[in-house]
Amino acid sequence: MRFPAGTALEMVMTKWGERPHWEFAATYLGADDHGEWLGFAPGAWFHRPGMEFHTTNTQVTLLPRDGWWVATFHGDDGPARHSWPHLGNAAVEVYVDMATPAVWDGSTVRSIDLDLDVIRGTTGVVHVDDEDEFAEHQVAFGYPADVVVAAQTACDDVRRWAEEWTAPFDGLTPRVWLDRVACP
Repeated sequence: MRFPAGTALEMVMTKWGERPHWEFAATYLGADDHGEWLGFAPGAWFHRPGMEFHTTNTQVTLLPRDGWWVATFHGDDGPARHSWPHLGNAAVEVYVDMATPAVWDGSTVRSIDLDLDVIRGTTGVVHVDDEDEFAEHQVAFGYPADVVVAAQTACDDVRRWAEEWTAPFDGLTPRVWLDRVACP
């Protein structure tokens, strides 16, 4: 474990080229074979330029050891923040950002969001979002070819795992961590 459970952390997500994106405080929960887990109780504040919100349910974020993604799992202890038309208007169960591997700087963790998202709703429907944005930003921001391949490969893998309910996307793995946020 990198920190004692309960340690306050900061997560800073940027877009390519140091463009600001989401920032939020988190609580370090621990680590397992899948990576390191951060927790968010209802009311946690997320903000980026032009948007901010407080969570309405318990959430945990998994930072995989070497993966090009960051996964957020939503608890069922309150109303979900979004319902998505692509998911049949279901609430979001898991939202995975394709992103550069997390880098730690003391109690701050940083990653670059690479646009592509895999979202699974509470009905089990899986959707890949922002493929158009990913294509546009490859040109506009000059993503290197190896970054494009890594993001697309991660997206394909995560989508398959989410569809097949493979751990950590099995519903059981994140439940252990969600319960730690709900009952510290």
